Amino acid sequence: MKETKQPLNETRDLTKMALCLAFCCVTAYLSFPLPFTPGMVTALTLALGVTAFVLTPKQTLMVVGAYVLLGSVGVPVFVGGTAGFGRLLGPTGGYIWAWILVYPLISALKGDTPNFKRYALLDIFVGITLTDLGGILQMVKVMDITWYQGFSMAVLPYIPGDVLKCLIAAFLGVKINQSMR
Repeated sequence: MKETKQPLNETRDLTKMALCLAFCCVTAYLSFPLPFTPGMVTALTLALGVTAFVLTPKQTLMVVGAYVLLGSVGVPVFVGGTAGFGRLLGPTGGYIWAWILVYPLISALKGDTPNFKRYALLDIFVGITLTDLGGILQMVKVMDITWYQGFSMAVLPYIPGDVLKCLIAAFLGVKINQSMR
């Protein structure tokens, strides 16, 4: 006999997903530009990391997908309060496309027991690496620049802040998961 999910658990899961989506939308506004790159420094990646750590891979995919859908249809939830499908096709769109794959993957690899070191290493080595790969691929293609220029603009200036955000996301992910048990 197949076990059905209790309505209370469904409500709890939907609430966690809604809170994670709202957290992503709000943190996208906590952004500032760097003058030598089309990208922005943003707290959104911290929220995406927390989302991956507190939700299942399927739930994470649904939240990130909903975030991208909201932004692409014109709701100003993308970094810096921007919106529109054109953002997905522009120089920084590669980051957004990468998130759809990266954060469900992090969620799938996080394990069953909250662990700061595992969370941090996953977010740093999988999250930053794959997100930056998506960002640099699209930036190089759209802006018609060299790989070196793309790396200098899309990756290098962001590494220290990204590592810090990964550490904060890992800390928050562990604390949130421990409090929900």
